[in-house]
This record gives sequence, C-alpha cells and structure tokens, in this order.
Amino acid sequence: MESAMNIVDWLHKAEQHTPEAGPQGLKGRVIDALRTVYDPELPVNIYDLGLVYGLDVDEAAGKVQVRMTLTAPGCPVAQTFPATVQGVVEAVEGVNDALVELVWEPPWSRERMSEAARLDLGMV
Repeated sequence: MESAMNIVDWLHKAEQHTPEAGPQGLKGRVIDALRTVYDPELPVNIYDLGLVYGLDVDEAAGKVQVRMTLTAPGCPVAQTFPATVQGVVEAVEGVNDALVELVWEPPWSRERMSEAARLDLGMV
C-alpha cells in the first residue's frame, strides 16, 4: 500500500510541473485553482476528474473562459456549481474576467479522468 501512495504522490507532483500546469503563467495558476475545487460526489478535483473540457486564457487581458461539465446531468449542484468554479477562477491573481460555461456534449465518462485520479479512486 505504501508504494501505491508513493506512485500517487509522484503522479500528482509530475502533473503540477508540466508546462500547462506549472506556476509560470496565468494558465498554470488557473489550473492550480481548478485543482482545489472538488466534485461534490467524488473525492477528486474537477480538473483531474476530467470535468474541464476547455480552458481559454488571454494572459494579457486577464480573461479566462472555462468550458466544463458535470458527471451527470441530474447532478444536484448543476445550478450552483458553475458559479462556485467561476468564483475560484476570479480569485486567481491576474484574472480580471472569468466565464464558466456548463456543457453536456460530449457526455462525461471515466476515460476523461487523469491517471492520478483513477489511482485515487482505485480504478487502476
């Protein structure tokens, strides 16, 4: 079990140091912030869960657009969760304007999850 935890820790650290997710720019800071928002039904953050379908960042203008979904259309937080995510993104240093769009196509599936998320949920 200890070796499994070490692998999970290693994967989380590796993901946080990729060019896309690193601390070097606004996009990296937004991804880091998205990783602090957890799905209300699963103990995994929305970014690693694969709920974020698109992330457009205009660093010069400080504008961020997030296209995301939920694990199921009938999710009880469907009405409020996008505003929660928007608030987290707006709190990121350098973000002047954020828009979170909830989309349902394509439907979310487990294949969208990162390997680290699958390990966290015991799916590997």
